[in-house]
Amino acid sequence: MPSPIDLSTIITDPEGAPALVVQADQLGRSLKNGGLATNQIRALFGEVRQIQGQWSMDDEGQKALARRRLYLLKPKMAYRARKERGRAVEELVNVLDPALDYVLNEEASEKQYENFTRFVEFFEAILAYHKAHGGN
Repeated sequence: MPSPIDLSTIITDPEGAPALVVQADQLGRSLKNGGLATNQIRALFGEVRQIQGQWSMDDEGQKALARRRLYLLKPKMAYRARKERGRAVEELVNVLDPALDYVLNEEASEKQYENFTRFVEFFEAILAYHKAHGGN
């Protein structure tokens, strides 16, 4: 489980890629060993990708909707953690939820988007390492 300092570095530091790789590798391995199946979190990752696409539009109204959807991702993650059997989804949500706080608590729009981009990269890296370690 990444420490708050690790998560802060991963999400808020433009130079935090090395920490992202190390933590994603460890978490991906742990999730694979915990029995996480990719289809258990596909909906969450799909929602994150949709938010990313909406936020990247030049329309301020779409960006505002994307930020709203990002806030609403927290209850969706909580629901997924409770709905799925096993502790692996809960373990993932226990990392992604505080990581998301580093995005949501940023007041400057440009920095918030940069933090969100790093959040997406982290989520994607976790899934990639999960697969690399033999997860299905």
